Amino acid sequence: MSDNVNSDQVDKSRRKFLLTSGTTAAAGVISAYLPAHASGEPTHESEVSGPTIEGAVPITLRINGKDHKLNIDPRTTLLDCIRETVTLTGTKKGCDHGQCGACTVHVNGKRVLSCLNLALMHDGNEITTIEGLGTPDSLHPMQKAFLDCDGYQCGYCTSGQIMSAVALLKEPCGPEDAAVKELMSGNICRCGAYANIVAAIQQVRKNA
Repeated sequence: MSDNVNSDQVDKSRRKFLLTSGTTAAAGVISAYLPAHASGEPTHESEVSGPTIEGAVPITLRINGKDHKLNIDPRTTLLDCIRETVTLTGTKKGCDHGQCGACTVHVNGKRVLSCLNLALMHDGNEITTIEGLGTPDSLHPMQKAFLDCDGYQCGYCTSGQIMSAVALLKEPCGPEDAAVKELMSGNICRCGAYANIVAAIQQVRKNA
């Protein structure tokens, strides 16, 4: 009888210990992922956007005609700054190695691969993303042509394709489809909508 009582007491003590330690551990993990203001700690907003980062530098990015005063890690790419800090997510991250063209934007009127450029390099430059080309009520001619010609399937590469295509309009390019394909070769469409993309570009070129 005494052995049974002692066994029950041991089991209860063990269960209580496991329950208490498990709850404490869970609370510790959760609190580690809570933002500072959620735990009641005061927060201080600076005049510039972005989190407080050790070694951050202030820059001004002029995107789609609007100035964004930012504090960024000097290693931040233009792509990550546009998407994560300025939260313009039309510019897509594809390969992140400059091989697919999904991240194409315009800097001072010329197309660049934003994943290969540091944001710090473009302090004060005129940057245009897909959001700056047109609106649903007033599409850029290239945007409209992509719709008319079904120049997309999944749509992930489309913003980069359109940005490159708009830049192509100002670049030396022969009239043939082959010339267009050559200048658009840096933009990959994994769905294979190349024929329709070329048709959209040629449509704009002819109308222009």
